Formats: sequence, structure tokens, C-alpha cells
Amino acid sequence: MPARPFLKWAGGKSQLLPELSRRIPERFGRYHEPFVGGGALFFYLWNNGLLRHGAMLSDLNAELIDCYIAVRDEVEDLIELLHRLRPYATDRDFFYDIRSWDRQPDFARRSRVERAARTIFLNRTCYNGLYRLNNKGQFNAPFGYYKNPQIVDSDNLREVSRALRNVDLRVADFAAVLDEAQAGDFVYFDPPYVPVSSTASFTSYTRRGFDEGEQRRLALVFHQLAARNCFVMLSNSSTTLAHQLYANACRVDVVLASRKINCNGSRRGLVEELIACSFPAGVFTPHKLASD
Repeated sequence: MPARPFLKWAGGKSQLLPELSRRIPERFGRYHEPFVGGGALFFYLWNNGLLRHGAMLSDLNAELIDCYIAVRDEVEDLIELLHRLRPYATDRDFFYDIRSWDRQPDFARRSRVERAARTIFLNRTCYNGLYRLNNKGQFNAPFGYYKNPQIVDSDNLREVSRALRNVDLRVADFAAVLDEAQAGDFVYFDPPYVPVSSTASFTSYTRRGFDEGEQRRLALVFHQLAARNCFVMLSNSSTTLAHQLYANACRVDVVLASRKINCNGSRRGLVEELIACSFPAGVFTPHKLASD
């Protein structure tokens, strides 16, 4: 079975994969994804045998990277604990109790498996699957009132563990990719998007947020990697700022993508997104690649 993202993530790229896959370079070295999130493109590349030179996945969200490491290194212990949590999936009081762990002084002393199980449990039971932190770095999405949420998918977690087996996982700022990426490597950026309106901003994946200054710093890193002859691809909202920042990219396309996380259900649906590439888009031909 193919490995699939094991977390629901705001801005996850499963719906955009048909567009992203058409822009994958035909040959590349190591794969880097500095805003890993749900990791949809990483799993796509792994399922198609395209990670022949390894991968580095990173994020500034330490809880997220800890969860990935637990799945990679301790998947059976994690599955066992998730099975023990499953009976409480619809218990509102239990949700708020486990959510409060990061308000307690002993949270950092809990095992990585415990913290990862909490992350997955909250992700599956909170409102709209929304991972959100307050300015103290504490998880604050409310209870979701699901009738039968899936807390543990053992088969997929084991497959994800296989996919991550030789992957370098790091807590790092996106600019750290400049210390690692070499000419010929493939770098994909999926940052918190430029807000399309004053009320549509969501950048609370970490306590630091992601404002216009960060967007400009990211664009500088994009162009530095391009000058190094890396294959760089980035997705963002199709806004005036985003088009200005990537106007000098080799190719900039506007595509339609499905947006599923919005508190107003009527505002979910197809939206315009920008995909910028530092290289001419090629045709994705997995059989040709596999025979190289």
C-alpha cells in the first residue's frame, strides 16, 4: 500500500499533487522540504521510487518533527498507545485534558511516543483538523465533536515508518536549507501562505507566525538556491505580493486548488494558487526515471 500523510494539515498538498507532479524535475539529487507539514509531496515521491538520493524534511514546529521521528523510530509503541487512546475519541473532557499537557511543567519530560500520540489524537479529534498554537506555543484548537474519528491507521503508520526510515528529520528554520542543498538537489517550499485578505490569515503553526517579512526572506532563499542551480519549487497563494516576490522565477503558474479548512463552509472550494519554479517544468515520467 502507498504511504499517505498521517496528519491532517492546513494547506496540505494532496489536492494539489496533480499540478505539483507535472513540475517535478526529471532527474534530481537529494530532496529537501523545509515546511514539511503533512508531507504529501514527499510521500508521492517515495511511493513512485523517486527518492534515489535521500531526503531531508524539516520544520520549525518541533512537535511536528518529534511526531515524524516517533513514527520513524518507534512506530509499534506509538500504534499501541494510539489503540489505548481510541476509546476516548469522542470524550470532550478527555480531549481538553490531553490538550492541557503542554500547559504543564512536565510536558517536555514525557516520552516522544506519548507526545506523538497526543499530537495525532488531537489532530484527529480537534475542530476541522486544525493545528493551531497560541502565542505561548500551546495547542489551542477546540474539540471537534466527531462521531467516529479515526485515531489509528496501523497499516499506514507502518508504511510511513518505512518511507521515513533513511530520512533526515530536523527542527530548523527554512533558511537552513542553504547549508545543505547542493546543485541538482530538489527543494520544495510550502510555506504558510500570503493572506488573500485581512480576515483570511492563518500562520499559527508555530508561536513565531509568518508575516510579510518572512515571506520576503523566503523569496531571497528561493532565489539563492536557484542561483546555486538547485531545482526549486514553491507554492503560495496567488496574490500581488507573491507574484512580485517570484516574478523572476523561471516559471510562475496560477492553478486551481481545493481549500478544505475554513471556519465558514461556504468559503471552502477551489481557489487560485501560485506555483513558482526555478526550472522549466518537465513531464513526470516515472517509468523512464526508474530505468535510468
